[in-house]
Parts: sequence; C-alpha cells; structure tokens
Amino acid sequence: MKKKVLYIEDELFLARIVKETLELKGYEVLHKKDGGRLVDLVQSFSPDICILDVMLPNVDGYTLGSTIRNIHPQLPVIFLTAKTQTEDILKGFSSGGTDYLKKPFSMEELMARIENQLRITSPKEQNSKTITEDILLGKYHFSPGRYELKINDTVIKLSSRESEILSILCNHANKIAERRKLLHAVWGDDSFFNSRNLDVYIRKLRDYLSRDKDIEIITLKGKGYHFVVPSINNNI
Repeated sequence: MKKKVLYIEDELFLARIVKETLELKGYEVLHKKDGGRLVDLVQSFSPDICILDVMLPNVDGYTLGSTIRNIHPQLPVIFLTAKTQTEDILKGFSSGGTDYLKKPFSMEELMARIENQLRITSPKEQNSKTITEDILLGKYHFSPGRYELKINDTVIKLSSRESEILSILCNHANKIAERRKLLHAVWGDDSFFNSRNLDVYIRKLRDYLSRDKDIEIITLKGKGYHFVVPSINNNI
C-alpha cells in the first residue's frame, strides 16, 4: 500500500517538482497551496506524514503543525522553510514538528527525511522501543498507547516523539538514561541536529510534568538524564 503524503506549499513550481518526484518514488501525494480545511483533510485523506511550508498565506505552517498535533499527535510533520535562525527551528519543534528542512533543499535529502520519519513512527518501531501499558507516574496517569498524560481533569496530548521519550525515561525511572543511547533509540543516531531536537522535547516534558513538584528530569552533563519519580506503577 502506498504511503500518503499531505503536502502544503504555496510555491507552485516547487510544489509540482516535489509532488511529481514523490509520486515517482511510489508515494500518494495530496498537495494544497494553503491550510484551509486542514482538519477535514487529515481526517479524510489519512496521511502517513505531513510536509508543511512555514510561510503560507492566511495561516502559517507552525499554526497548522499545532493543529495537527492536537488532532493526531503521532503523525510526523516535516517543516520546510527558508528561515535559518535557531529560534525558528525551536519554534518548529514546539509547534508539533518532528523534523525541519531548510530551503533550498535537495530531493534526495527530503526523501531521506521522509523515509526516516516513517521508519521511526511505524508501529513496529514504536513497539520495539517503548512501553505500551498505562503507568501511574506520581500524580500523573501516562497512556503511551493513546499519547496522553493526565493529571486530575487535565489531559495533555503528546506527540509520538514526546510519548516515546517519556516511555524510555519511565523505563529508567530513578536511574540514568544515557543521552547517546536515548538519541539512538529515538532517532537512530546522535547527530548535532537530533541532539538539539532532544533538548527541545526534554524541555517540553519538564513543562508537562511541572504540576508534580516531586518529579524531575535532571540533566547530567556529558551523561544523560536522571528521571526522578516518587512513585511509578505500570500494573494498572
């Protein structure tokens, strides 16, 4: 079965090249020049991955990424942009992006990033790296299979990466999770780019878990992370 790509890009010449190339490689591509009716598109087309230009008319790509993350947390999103500042990259990841490619780019690199995202987020890969049963995590209820973190009446929707990283930390509760091993488990390598991605996700997880003051993700420089949890129980 063909993998489906939802591609939103307002530069029509570039969009045609990308769409035709991906189709030649065996992908089914739905291209739109803006993000109108995005929720309907995601639900009706059921893409395996989304590729979003950042600078779009009406609604920017970051806003679209956040919308996708809210309705489909595990769906990988690649941002395409000419912006190169670090804050722009960090904004992309905080807006639901799972990868970020700077313009101009080669089709070979885009293909490699798409294939990597699909490999990482496939059910087989997810099950081999993360736990799936629900966990009582201090005051939180963590549901890896539903990509949810609950506390009292608040439900926090996690992305697939956030859920995967938190699962790995839970497997190393009150022990050290080595940074290099964590990077290889989630991204397949420990490149500088992926290392920066991990920093973003760790900051987000700290924020999500901040309602329980007894939970900490302590950075151990040069080693990894010490995930301090007062109580953890996956027999629920």
